[in-house]
Amino acid sequence: MIEQGPVEAAAPRDGRLRVFLVDDHAMFRAGVRAELGGHVEVVGEASTVAEAVSRITVTQPDVVLLDVHMPDGGGRAVLEAMRRTHPQVRFLALSVSDAAEDVIGLIRAGARGYVTKTISPDELTDAIRRVAEGDAVFSPRLAGFVLDAFAARPDAPVADPELDQLTNREREVLRLLARGYAYKEIAKELYISIKTVETHVSNVLRKLQMSNRYELSRWAADRRLV
Repeated sequence: MIEQGPVEAAAPRDGRLRVFLVDDHAMFRAGVRAELGGHVEVVGEASTVAEAVSRITVTQPDVVLLDVHMPDGGGRAVLEAMRRTHPQVRFLALSVSDAAEDVIGLIRAGARGYVTKTISPDELTDAIRRVAEGDAVFSPRLAGFVLDAFAARPDAPVADPELDQLTNREREVLRLLARGYAYKEIAKELYISIKTVETHVSNVLRKLQMSNRYELSRWAADRRLV
């Protein structure tokens, strides 16, 4: 293995930034790759934490676009595995989740920014460039979460015993459900089947001891998850 120095990884000959994609949805990765076009060089991609750690080590990208929730640990696990050995690599979270606990958790783990998947291709390209240059980048609504958490309670954990019962995927389904998405729309947004959405909703109702989506919506709104 080549010993890494303190400088950033070298850019490709044409000057484009080297970007690595981490997301467990192949269709989403393909879409991001296509949208970024000739603006950056996508040097690799991964769908699991182990795969991401291995391939990032080999490809040495400038910026990693990192999903928050994946079945085997998600973005935080990748960050925790990489940040000490590869400090020159910058991480930008790109997620469907805009929950305060996800944003704060990733930033505390070492991400330089956090944007949601509603971002436009041009905005994403600009965010990648800014993160590579050392800036911190957030979707507008999310910046307030970080300011509140670090200014008012810099060492306080973000915890909720009821919310902690839910898996990452159940939280994503709950958040979209509370926003008024139909099951079909949730399935399309998260790249899962309608049957899987129904299963997640049933699990959430059982765990939170509620009987319908309207109770879930009120519960989510009270916790600022919507």
